[in-house]
Amino acid sequence: MTNLSEVQSQSRDTENAHEHDADPILSQTEEEDNTHEEDDEDDNNQNESNGAVEYPGSVLPDNNQQEIEADVDLTAGLDPDTEFIDLVHLKINSLEDLNLSRFRKLESLCLRQNLITSIVGVKDISPTLEELDFYDNRINHISSSIKHLTKLQNLDLSFNTIKNIKNIETLVNLENLYFVANKIKEIKNLGTLTKLVNLELGGNKIEVIENLENLVNITQLWLGKNRIHKLQNLDALVNLRVLSIQSNRIRKIEGLENLKSLEELYLSHNGIEKIENLETNTNLQVLDVTSNKIKELSGLKHLTKLTDFWCSYNQVLSFENVGKELGKLPDLECVYFEGNPIQTENPTAYRRKLKLYLGPSLNKIDATYIHG
Repeated sequence: MTNLSEVQSQSRDTENAHEHDADPILSQTEEEDNTHEEDDEDDNNQNESNGAVEYPGSVLPDNNQQEIEADVDLTAGLDPDTEFIDLVHLKINSLEDLNLSRFRKLESLCLRQNLITSIVGVKDISPTLEELDFYDNRINHISSSIKHLTKLQNLDLSFNTIKNIKNIETLVNLENLYFVANKIKEIKNLGTLTKLVNLELGGNKIEVIENLENLVNITQLWLGKNRIHKLQNLDALVNLRVLSIQSNRIRKIEGLENLKSLEELYLSHNGIEKIENLETNTNLQVLDVTSNKIKELSGLKHLTKLTDFWCSYNQVLSFENVGKELGKLPDLECVYFEGNPIQTENPTAYRRKLKLYLGPSLNKIDATYIHG
């Protein structure tokens, strides 16, 4: 058994990883030179007190010291025929110690929120595996040892420190691939993954949308929080239903003409000044242009399937303009205009006027229902 204090001296806690806004935690190998001295001092202090809690005039022993199992013990009691292994937030460092070669029928392995830096140990995993989850670890390299897992359908490598997409060309049965919050600069080496339906690359350092022309079956593409300047190279994605490119550097809506199946388009937190070039995107149901630079609505009257229009924190000035573009849309249910001049300059009449200018299908303004 391993005392928790000893493990803590070697690692930073990965708890609350869902709230990371900055780059994910560095791998142990990248940060250990800066942390070991301080951690060793903490260890010495803990060892000297032997876990006791000190009060003035008394020492109370801690009879309930927290302990975690060693990596090698975590799978020791599992049936070799098990199909699912779930080891979350257990400070696992070593895949090799888990002795995964024992499980010849394994279909799903979840190792979220651990301290894994190397995935070379996946070479021992049975090729029957269909789902592999390394969300929130310290992985900075995709090992070629993964290439034999050709039955994988879901692979999650989000919240690591990966810089390059590589060594996954043989995983041709992948349907869902997640690289959220890594350090990826280029979209590449995905051409063989023609069964992909969902690709998540948000929270990286990508500057150009590229190398997606073979992914004709993709229905969801998530590119938020990158460094993308232009909507381009999307023509082949004719089955795309959801496109999220929030928090980038987009100034113009363009390049979406072939995406006639598009149902949800998320463009918030960019530099867009005009809604345009959506003439062929008549299946749009959700359009999010929150926090851009739009002063006047345009290019919306033909979107007859639109149910949600989110336009908070822009510069829209006119209720008449809102009514002209949105007033006759038959299915419009929800609008957001909070933070625009029509709201900030008309705080008491704002909701009443929107109801007057928009159609009877409207039932929510800025997250508040107007009926019932």
